[in-house]
Amino acid sequence: MRIYVTVKQVPDTSGTVAVHEDGTLDRASMQTIINPDDLAAMEQALRIKDATGCQVTAITMGPPPAEGMLRELIAMGADDAILVSGREFGGSDTFATSQILGAAIVHAQAGDNDFMIFSGRQAIDGDTAQVGPQIAEKLNLPQISYAAEVTKEGDKVTVKRMLEDGYMTISTQTPCLITCINDQDMKPRYMNLIGIMDCYSKPLQIFDYNELKDEPLIEPDKIGLKGSPTNIFTSFTPPQKGIGEMLPGATKETAELLAAKLLEKHAI
Repeated sequence: MRIYVTVKQVPDTSGTVAVHEDGTLDRASMQTIINPDDLAAMEQALRIKDATGCQVTAITMGPPPAEGMLRELIAMGADDAILVSGREFGGSDTFATSQILGAAIVHAQAGDNDFMIFSGRQAIDGDTAQVGPQIAEKLNLPQISYAAEVTKEGDKVTVKRMLEDGYMTISTQTPCLITCINDQDMKPRYMNLIGIMDCYSKPLQIFDYNELKDEPLIEPDKIGLKGSPTNIFTSFTPPQKGIGEMLPGATKETAELLAAKLLEKHAI
């Protein structure tokens, strides 16, 4: 069995966020990290690999430098990786991205139904939580979202699914798609020395538009920025917050001064 883990390289939101005039993110000018929920999905997959001996493939859509992220995931324990990269795919929204990634997985799997797909719940740059479920819909797969823990016995998959007030246990059969949460018990493992030394000798396939154009899921007029149905109305960098003011002492006068300042700002 093989587990495909969809991952995304996202801007490091703890740093400066840059935006183009058309509202899209200027990703080239920002530092990037691996999306945290996707790291949790990779850890889930690697724990199943540890228990069952299955194969794990990291897959992403992005520019050529995203190969570095995939090599990191191989160093963590993934067996191989797929980079879906092409100018025709640039600017795709969730609808277009899901059909492209779905087509890439179908292309790689070549008719074998012994597989699972793990995705992070959502990406920190969009917070839509749509790509995973849309892939499941396009591939006609059962899906379970908000997974905190996943176990597998044979073709049965059991998931501990997070709810607002607790958890529920739900099961399905492979093939299926599962979206994973960044739970405190699912801390991603570190890259190890052997993994780092071997990561560039492991297979990494690159699927461009020509490689995938004949897949039924690929609709040329519904991919990329022009083919995406989502239109960005506006996007901007939020203003920086002002520096706080410290009032020294713990006297009655300090309390009165604090109250006066809060009244001035209509905070009380």
